[in-house]
Amino acid sequence: MDKKDPKTFAIIGAAMELHQIMGCGFLEAVYQEALSLEFELRHIPFQREIGLPIIYKGKRLDTSYRADFLCYGSVIVEVKALTQISGTEESQIINYLKATKLEIGLLVNFGTQSLQYKRYIFSSKKSV
Repeated sequence: MDKKDPKTFAIIGAAMELHQIMGCGFLEAVYQEALSLEFELRHIPFQREIGLPIIYKGKRLDTSYRADFLCYGSVIVEVKALTQISGTEESQIINYLKATKLEIGLLVNFGTQSLQYKRYIFSSKKSV
C-alpha cells in the first residue's frame, strides 16, 4: 500500500480488516454492508450506492452510474466477491472514472483467500 495517498490507504486498511475477520465466500451485498460499518468505525466519510452523473461532451446524461461507495467525496470504491477479477471489472471502473471525471478508483475483491485490491488513477488533463 502507498502511504502517500492517505485516503486509499485508509479505505484499503478497512477492507483488509473486514477480509481478515470474515474471509471469502459471502455475497457482495454482505461485504458492502460490513464495509459500511467498518468505514463508520474508522471515520472514513462515505456515501453508499450513490448515483454519480455521467458527462458526455460536457453534457450530463440522464443515465447515471451507481457507485458501491464514494469515499471522501472523490474516491470510487467498487466491491466484488468473485473468485477472479477479469478485464471486465477493470474496464468497468476505468470507464466510471472517465465518465464521472473523478480521478481515483479502487477495485476491492473479497472473493479470494487473500484480499485483492487495485487502485486506478484517471487524469482527464491533457499534456501540452
